[in-house]
Amino acid sequence: MSNIEEIKKKLKALNAEYAKIKNIALEERKAFGIKLNEKRSELQRELQEAILTEETESIEKIDITAPCAPNQKIPEIKRGSHHPLMMELRRVLSIYSHMGFNIMEAQQLDDEFHMFESLNFPEGHPARDGYDTFRTAEGFIPPAHTSTMQHRALKRYKKDLENGGQIAVVIPGRVFRNEDVDATHEHTFYQCEGVYVGKDTTFAQMLGVLKNFFEAYYGQNLNIKTQPGYFPFTEPSVELLIEKPKTLGGKGDGWLEMLGCGMIHPNVLKMAGINPEKYKGFAWGGGIDRLVMLKYGLNDVRYFESGKLDFLKEF
Repeated sequence: MSNIEEIKKKLKALNAEYAKIKNIALEERKAFGIKLNEKRSELQRELQEAILTEETESIEKIDITAPCAPNQKIPEIKRGSHHPLMMELRRVLSIYSHMGFNIMEAQQLDDEFHMFESLNFPEGHPARDGYDTFRTAEGFIPPAHTSTMQHRALKRYKKDLENGGQIAVVIPGRVFRNEDVDATHEHTFYQCEGVYVGKDTTFAQMLGVLKNFFEAYYGQNLNIKTQPGYFPFTEPSVELLIEKPKTLGGKGDGWLEMLGCGMIHPNVLKMAGINPEKYKGFAWGGGIDRLVMLKYGLNDVRYFESGKLDFLKEF
């Protein structure tokens, strides 16, 4: 039996364990469920690595040092260019890096626990319906938002809190949703998540960080405002708007909705083993595609995934 089949067998056996929850005392169910979710996440990660290893080993090896055949014409190499999304993503990360944030890359396959449970989406919660995404045959989820990385970021940098510091991390990543594709909707796009946790963190600090980011990005002083929003993993939750920058034709008379943000919900901190009575935090997430479309005056989001060379050569 291959390693992949063994892991699948363990996953199947683990699924049967969930049926035992109903026979466990109420006060012990939460700990039992968390333990099962962690074990399932670990097995799914092992399965992903095993599949990748098997695919890598099956790739034919080519000797790139072998000399060309006699009289073989070497094709002309045309200089390429960076994809516009990657150009802007590098700029975004550079700004946050100079503000003191660590950078942590998101996963392109995840699980139910990090997609929902770790973010205060209990099973059966109606807000899950708003994240209509895909599933693989093995049970993986191509994440619908970079917030799937919040739990990992909190756990990875928790020691910084314990040593008297803060958690400050931004997480770029590719996300996927079951969308009807048109000029303004795409099934695949990029987001950038931000997470900050400290002892005396405030809502005002969050607005200051985001205001500073957009002012650095657009190279001018900007007014900002918020409007009510809803995300199960933040409370309060708001949507951040900035005045339309001069570089986009703004004259101080228009607003652009840029991202969602809010104070991290105590349940999310608890899930990562952080005491919400001692520490507070805020988080935000916004699309990179939207930044690029606004900056370059693009009117069709489908250009980014089209592979059209005439479009890409413009950059």
